[in-house]
Amino acid sequence: MAADITARDDRVRVLVVEDDAASRVGLQQLIGSWGYAVEAAGDGEEALKKVPDFRPDIVLTDLVMPRLDGLGLLRALQPEGGAITTVILTAQGTVETAIEAIRHGAYDYLSKPVDLQRLRILLNKIVERQATIREVTVLRRQLRERGSFGAMIGSSPAMRAIYHIIELAAPTSASVLISGESGTGKELVAQTIHRLSPRAAAPYVPINCAAIPETLLENELFGHEKGAFTGAIDRRPGCFELAHCGTLFLDEIAEMTPATQVKLLRVLQERTFRRLGGRVEQTVDIRVITATNADPAEAVQAGQLREDLYYRLNVLAIHLPPLRERKEDLPLLVDAFLKEFNAQNGRSIAGIAPDAMRALERHAWPGNVRELRNLIERATIMTAGRLIEIGDLPPLTGLQPTAADALRLEPGMTVDLAERRLIEVTLEHTGHNKTRAAQLLGISLTTLHNKLNRFKLRESGEDG
Repeated sequence: MAADITARDDRVRVLVVEDDAASRVGLQQLIGSWGYAVEAAGDGEEALKKVPDFRPDIVLTDLVMPRLDGLGLLRALQPEGGAITTVILTAQGTVETAIEAIRHGAYDYLSKPVDLQRLRILLNKIVERQATIREVTVLRRQLRERGSFGAMIGSSPAMRAIYHIIELAAPTSASVLISGESGTGKELVAQTIHRLSPRAAAPYVPINCAAIPETLLENELFGHEKGAFTGAIDRRPGCFELAHCGTLFLDEIAEMTPATQVKLLRVLQERTFRRLGGRVEQTVDIRVITATNADPAEAVQAGQLREDLYYRLNVLAIHLPPLRERKEDLPLLVDAFLKEFNAQNGRSIAGIAPDAMRALERHAWPGNVRELRNLIERATIMTAGRLIEIGDLPPLTGLQPTAADALRLEPGMTVDLAERRLIEVTLEHTGHNKTRAAQLLGISLTTLHNKLNRFKLRESGEDG
């Protein structure tokens, strides 16, 4: 890490505040040898005088000092709004005061005599943390100005709630389970979490569990030793090894076989695994992010997803809404895709005509954002004028019915039939996510299943 810091002109700046001259000089020289720009001060008051010109990123301060002590310095630095990260140095008898300082905003404390290896690791962690904070600040500004959060587009309340969860999840190593229909952008969420995490410089390794045959998936995940099976002429690392110190993204986790799920659970619990044909346990440091286009709770009930694995993966949950539930984001998405494909195809389409936009708003978008992206790519190629007209769009057969169309009541219609139409429309609205449909209808999931089964029984009776 130190080498990386040295290579930059804008080196990370550390202010050492220590009243003992020998300790102060020793820390200043040591931290400087690690590649940081270092200044030193003998007490809190001298440190405050140096802050405006030196503009430290990190303040390493003794707790007990004359004039202004470490706690007083911490309070004086509070108006900086988190731009400066403070670490407290404390003797054995003042550990409780150091803990009190953490409650007031200090990042951590180190006991004297200072463990130099721990100090170096702590400084590296702070550098990574500050990089994440700066990245999030940029993305928040981007959200205010352009309605996007990195590569994710949308400023609807549903998307803002997702951005907030991403901000909370990114700095941690907690497992994240992302659910949502196909085409909603699940991998984009995983990539954003990785990019904002302290693991951003390490590998991001995606694997689609549904795209790999069952017999090959275990090999893809864990790798194999030479001679493990016919054709294994060399040792081959799996995705767990490739993602060491980084992020492993497992898409369509519910498509994984129960036997492989058991092995995955063991790796998540023990953080060790064996290559196929191997005898040596390999230790791995990774963050696992998973995704599924099924409702996770329903997948557990159906036996597709092991319950113990579900709880291990579902530390933090993110549900991506389908595009039909966030139509207010359509203009932002259309504009972003237009810019992308104008640049890619050498076009200069200025926008979309009002009637064409109304047609997009009426469409149900069964393919979600992926479908919209493909549609705009086609339209930028086919459009002859400056605007995308309704004639430039392909036939939009999946028009979303209005509430009046879908729930038209007719004289003599039975209550049961009206109830059935309401349930069918709600299921269509949620993309057949029964859990969310039950919530919208104000009934339990069990009640919804019972009603659907009753409808099926009546259909079979009528057919008979």
